[in-house]
Amino acid sequence: MSYPLPGPPPNPADAIDGALERLDGLENVPLSEHVARFDAVHATLTEALSSIDKV
Repeated sequence: MSYPLPGPPPNPADAIDGALERLDGLENVPLSEHVARFDAVHATLTEALSSIDKV
């Protein structure tokens, strides 16, 4: 179980920027790994964007 860290909530924009950076260089990644990369980015974006309403 994880507990919230003290201090201000994380900035969702940081998570969004980090997720989008994971798409950099995708043309050099084997095609068989693209779906996993897209799924991970999608999950990060979904979490970051849904956290905006909780601020």
